[in-house]
Amino acid sequence: MTKELFREDAYLRRCSAVVTDVNPHGGIILDQTVFYPTGGGQPGDSGRLVLEDGREIKISTTVTDRDSGEVIHVPEEGQTLPAAGAKVRAEIDWDRRYRHMRMHTALHLLCAAVPCGVTGGQIGEDKSRLDFDIGDRTLDKEEISATLNRLVEEDHVVDSYWITEQQLDQNPELVRTMSVQPPRGSGRVRLMKVGNGVDLQPCGGTHVKRTGEIGALRVSKIENKGKRNRRVNIMFAGG
Repeated sequence: MTKELFREDAYLRRCSAVVTDVNPHGGIILDQTVFYPTGGGQPGDSGRLVLEDGREIKISTTVTDRDSGEVIHVPEEGQTLPAAGAKVRAEIDWDRRYRHMRMHTALHLLCAAVPCGVTGGQIGEDKSRLDFDIGDRTLDKEEISATLNRLVEEDHVVDSYWITEQQLDQNPELVRTMSVQPPRGSGRVRLMKVGNGVDLQPCGGTHVKRTGEIGALRVSKIENKGKRNRRVNIMFAGG
């Protein structure tokens, strides 16, 4: 299995790697990678693989193989694929990834600002959203924006640690997503912690180290998606 270096250090921009296989669809598998695969609402990384002779293979996205669980680097069409055993330098599009990191952590702050079950979500470079089962609550756009920016300005530490699947079963309140459960099978689950009591929930995505890195945010709109469901859209206020 590919060693997922981004799990322990989301700030790694490149790494040396060896091509272990190229699947029948042209997807490239490495022995280790800094490329995050699509998951948890966060898009997969794009970037490039640089071979020893200097040739570059542009990677359009990264996904996880449903059957094997391997990280698949999907090259842009029309490129010559590397052979198994080839040594490469894997480099992500850092600007794009970092915006995803800022946005992903911002959505965890949104969970703190709207303490309701999450029914869906999507992360983008410039805007993102979460869907909430709000029950009989009412949501105020300006109030949520103010809470988000306060949490950003307080510059809380963002950290991760692992618990066992059994520990997660004993603490079901940790799971905020109502429609999707954390990945299981490895025996452990990664928790993301924001500050002391700001937010704590299972997450496999990439995040910034402190909330101050996110920058100013604003709620662009709140959409009615049903009797109990509201979609809260956020975006960077300052780019």
